[in-house]
Amino acid sequence: MLLKGIKVGFALTGSFCTFKTTIPQMEKIIDEGAEIIPIMSEHAYLTDTKFGKAKDFIKQIENITGKEIIHTIQDAEPIGPKHLTDVLIIAPCTRQYYIKTSK
Repeated sequence: MLLKGIKVGFALTGSFCTFKTTIPQMEKIIDEGAEIIPIMSEHAYLTDTKFGKAKDFIKQIENITGKEIIHTIQDAEPIGPKHLTDVLIIAPCTRQYYIKTSK
């Protein structure tokens, strides 16, 4: 239980091809004792692709975490000011995203 008591914001972005390998990582984090707060970008939440239907990914994530997914800017705004998470995982965090945010 290395992560016992830690609140992890787990944000999925629109790299749909990674969902099938990324989503199971939520289970591993929960198994370590953390609480997952699921977050998806609007596009990730609404878009069906050749990699799967959005509603299927949503159902899987909500079943794993036991929580509704935060998927609008308005619902995500309180995360920082209210200190709703201890850490935030952005998955995948592509090189392009990292470059934009590390300047």
